[in-house]
Amino acid sequence: MTDYWLSKLLFDLQSTPALMAEYKKDRKAVMARYTLSAEAQAALLADEVVFIAPRVNPYLLRFYFSATGMKDADLIAKLRTLQEAAPKETPRKEAAHG
Repeated sequence: MTDYWLSKLLFDLQSTPALMAEYKKDRKAVMARYTLSAEAQAALLADEVVFIAPRVNPYLLRFYFSATGMKDADLIAKLRTLQEAAPKETPRKEAAHG
């Protein structure tokens, strides 16, 4: 499930360096300009990868956490916990043709 306003914020931060600089100084003030749920705001303030990742484009996710100072190795480790928690798919049987 994507979250438009969360994605919009991350997109704007990526495309507007001045906004990113402002965000780094005062996250709450910048977030107030977007229609973000309280849950999304809390996740951004706490850098909760597990909450944000399923809701935004992976490129925006990586940009955001890189720009806010998270190392790639840390981001990847947090994404792995998300992947491990996902339900496993049942392998499909191949159809017999003939």
